[in-house]
Parts: sequence; structure tokens; C-alpha cells
Amino acid sequence: MSESSSSPSPTPGSTGTHVFVTVGSTRFDALVQTVLSEPVLDVLRKRGYRTLDVQCGNSDFDTSHLRRDADDHWQRAGDLETSIWRFKPSLKEDYERADLIISHAGSGTIIDVLRLRKPLIVIPNPALLDNHQAELSDALAGLGHLRSSTVADLPEAIEGLDKSTLVPFPQFDGSRFRELLDEEMGYQDHTSPGARR
Repeated sequence: MSESSSSPSPTPGSTGTHVFVTVGSTRFDALVQTVLSEPVLDVLRKRGYRTLDVQCGNSDFDTSHLRRDADDHWQRAGDLETSIWRFKPSLKEDYERADLIISHAGSGTIIDVLRLRKPLIVIPNPALLDNHQAELSDALAGLGHLRSSTVADLPEAIEGLDKSTLVPFPQFDGSRFRELLDEEMGYQDHTSPGARR
């Protein structure tokens, strides 16, 4: 069966078809509602995405247009198949499966996603008391590792994302941490060629 000519081809910089959204363990009503809004769904369709999974945490959102499959799990069929659920023990498989991740600005989530070298749009939650999330996402966006946005600007952030311009996040090097710890503790390396005797 050939592809339908009515299906949009992926936009430059967009190669996959699955989007994963996570809000973490807190409420982020505005992000969930915005992701499920027509402006965002339209831009995802235009960019060639076909499936959308949303981990909504404790967020409140309109479920009237969704089919409830089980407690805390909703679905919607169509040209952008959507699945929404609250929590699961691990999001690792969801991160690995995704071609684009839209996330709250929790540091653990950001680092986990960047280590997998997945395209990431980060939305800091303005309802939180301090702005460390915005500072972190802005700093990493400034280094080119991710795209930082606001809820209001999410459609434009998705539309303007060119995955090919994202800078890969450096892989973790445990030996450097060990060196810093040894240095701070005053230990000397007596095995290297330049070590004192």
C-alpha cells in the first residue's frame, strides 16, 4: 500500500513520528492543556508526527473529547493518535521511543533526555516558587542542547525546531568526578608518570 498524498512529509530537521510529553510528578495544567489544544496538534500534524503520548501527572485537563480506557488513562484516535496517563514507575522506555520530547524543566528529566540525545523542548513551570528551572533550561538552550519555550510559545517552538542544529550533550565521564574528588581530598596519583615520589 502506498502512502497517501494527503499525509504531510516530515519537515526538515524532523525525521520521526512519535512525540512524548512529560510534566513530572507535579501539576502543570497549562502545559497539558496546551499540548492537547488544536494549535499544537495542528503543528505536530504538519511536522509529520503521528502519535502523541502525554504523561500528565496530577494535572487537570478537559477529557470530554477523549475515551477513558481505565483509571487515569485516556485515548483519542485519529490522524494524531493520542494516549494520556498520569504515572508509571519509569519513563526510560518512553524517552527512548520518542522522536521529540516536550518536558517540564526538572533537572533530572532534562539530563536523562539529553543523555539519550533526544530532541527536547523544555517548558519551565511558572507556578513553581523559584526560577531555577527557567535558569537551567535557558542555560542549556544557550549552549544549543535543547529548545526552551513558554507554554504560550509552544506551537512556534515546535514549528521552529530544527533537530539538526541541536548540539549533542556531553556524555558522563565518571573518571573526571573521581579526579576532582581526589584533588579535593588531597590524594595524589602515584601511578602516573609525572607523580611525585
